[in-house]
Amino acid sequence: MKQLSNLNRVLDAAMELTLEQQEMLVQILKNRIIESRRHEIASDAAASIAEFQAGRLKVQTATEAIQELREYLNNPIHDRTLINAALPNTAGDVS
Repeated sequence: MKQLSNLNRVLDAAMELTLEQQEMLVQILKNRIIESRRHEIASDAAASIAEFQAGRLKVQTATEAIQELREYLNNPIHDRTLINAALPNTAGDVS
């Protein structure tokens, strides 16, 4: 709830800016979001490289990776696991 009130305060403050300042604010926020995403991607890439160098990932061609992904997605057990994970825990419910 506090985050929502903080957001409302920020939005109210932004509305007090001139239109030109609001546009500048939007551009600054977009640039910061892009930069944050870049850092996130770089961090994920570094972690993946470390896993690969540690031997925890296997080398495979794109065709092999696609085939493995298709097999994973077509596995009925996988489908049930996803469905069960998405359902609320109703253990003990007597409905």
